[in-house]
Amino acid sequence: MTVTFLGAGSMAEALISGVTQTLYKPEQMIVTNRSRMERLTYMQQTYGVRIETNKEQAVKEADIVILAMKPKDVAESLTPIAHAFHEQQLIISLLAGVTTDTIASLIGKKIPVIRAMPNTSAAIGQSATAISQGLYATAEHLHMAKELFETVGIVTVVDETQLHAVTGLSGSGPAYVYYLVEAMEKAADEIGLDRDIAKELILQTIIGAAHMLKATNKHPSVLRKEVTSPGGTTEAGIGVLERYRYQEAMIACIKRATERSKELGEALLSSVQ
Repeated sequence: MTVTFLGAGSMAEALISGVTQTLYKPEQMIVTNRSRMERLTYMQQTYGVRIETNKEQAVKEADIVILAMKPKDVAESLTPIAHAFHEQQLIISLLAGVTTDTIASLIGKKIPVIRAMPNTSAAIGQSATAISQGLYATAEHLHMAKELFETVGIVTVVDETQLHAVTGLSGSGPAYVYYLVEAMEKAADEIGLDRDIAKELILQTIIGAAHMLKATNKHPSVLRKEVTSPGGTTEAGIGVLERYRYQEAMIACIKRATERSKELGEALLSSVQ
């Protein structure tokens, strides 16, 4: 089995790091990109993968081709080498907003495509990834993709129409958590806590709360109420969040990110038609 990565960015690196530890040997990986030779050299030296500047050759050798270029570059990247693909290959796309039908159309073949939406936590093996299958992909292809992404976290199978929602929720989700941590660190500074101490307390609080949610069957609202004593400090803090409509803001945030995913997908579709 040979896996070719078209694109050598951070998500490609995260996947290579995961799969070469558990699923495939480094020599089964071929990595190519548009022009940055120094990036390819880094990937080779760090992970022991093969590198190739000839994209056509890299595709011809592959059993699985992973599309990891920028979504806006998909047509420019695939059209010149479309003839190198064949219908026995599996294409796995990491391209936000680019449909499986668009990819098959650009290549001009009835080729199986699996579309995936991981998040940046793949870099530490903690991604929440959703995958969906295109028209020509089989259950076996879906299993292959699921096995691959399980090397960098958990995997959920969804209908392709739901991937915009996945993008808004978990694809962009790490940024929402980082934004929360930014606010908590600023608050810690304003109430006089040492920065290093505050960071350790904040991170363990978030980790502990996440583990609590995962370990129990209790709804988040129940767990919140268990922490919130009448007339206590938590109730006072939650009261401020309610006045600022914290939950409404988060819901609006996720909805807007989902809408933006749809907008970008439609723009990309128009540009390649």
